[in-house]
Amino acid sequence: MSTSEILAVLSETHAAIAAGDAERALRICAPDEVVFDLAPPLVQRTGVVELAAWIASFTTPPVLAHHDPVVHVDGDVAFVHALTSMSGDKGGAFTLWFRSTIGLRRTAGRWRVVHRHESVPFHMDGSFRAAVELAPAAVV
Repeated sequence: MSTSEILAVLSETHAAIAAGDAERALRICAPDEVVFDLAPPLVQRTGVVELAAWIASFTTPPVLAHHDPVVHVDGDVAFVHALTSMSGDKGGAFTLWFRSTIGLRRTAGRWRVVHRHESVPFHMDGSFRAAVELAPAAVV
C-alpha cells in the first residue's frame, strides 16, 4: 500500500506542474523540504513564487514523468529513485532526461516530500559540459 501511495504523491506533483499550479504542486512537500535541483543555487527551498515563476518561464507548463521508479520504504520514511524526463518549450521544444531521488516522510498518515535531488551527468573530458543529450536506450 505504501508504494502506491508514494507513487501517487509523485504523480500528483507532476499533474499539478503540468496544470501550471505551483501551489498544488507544493502541497505534498514538507515545510522544511530541502531541494538540490537542476537550477542554481546548490541548495534551495522552493516556494510558491519561485515554482510559479519557473513554470511561467515555459511557453506552456512542462510535463515531467518518472520512468521505472524504484521505491524503498521503511516505516515512516521512504525514498524513490528514477530517471525523469521533462518536456517543454523554452524557445524550442525539448526533452531533458535527468536523475531524481526523492525522500519522503509519513506524518499523521500522509506522505510528504522532505528532500529532492536532481542531477544531469556531465562529460568527464575536461569540458564539464552537462550531458543533456542523454536518454535511456529503451525510450530513444
